[in-house]
Amino acid sequence: MSSTNLISFEMLGDERGSLISLEQNKNIPFTIKRVYYLFDTNIETSRGYHAHYDLEQVAICLKGSVTFLLDDGQTKERVTLNSPDVGLHIKGLKWREMHDFSEDSVLIVLASDLYKESDYIRDYDTFLREVRNEDSPAQ
Repeated sequence: MSSTNLISFEMLGDERGSLISLEQNKNIPFTIKRVYYLFDTNIETSRGYHAHYDLEQVAICLKGSVTFLLDDGQTKERVTLNSPDVGLHIKGLKWREMHDFSEDSVLIVLASDLYKESDYIRDYDTFLREVRNEDSPAQ
């Protein structure tokens, strides 16, 4: 899954505490147009279950842990986020699910665009058809 990778963020700090700065087009590889976060997630709940046509995202688990299941139509990969100095960069046509939220998890997501329902693929079979179309040679 070459278009999914982990980003390590430089942590600054001293005896007073720690600080991480997130900067668009620097340690975040795109212009940030939207930020949202998930918290108080029931530990028995899974979220996501969608893909995006164009949206690029970086997910950071600020507290606790969460496991992502990423699927490019051929390969499935599990990535656990459990540190505020590591971000999961997701781009390209990827099905994403989030599982195993810890009770104290806080997950922040930085996105390359505003919310657009038209960019979502919410049905797995439709996602697989789209991936096959993307992989087909141009006619």
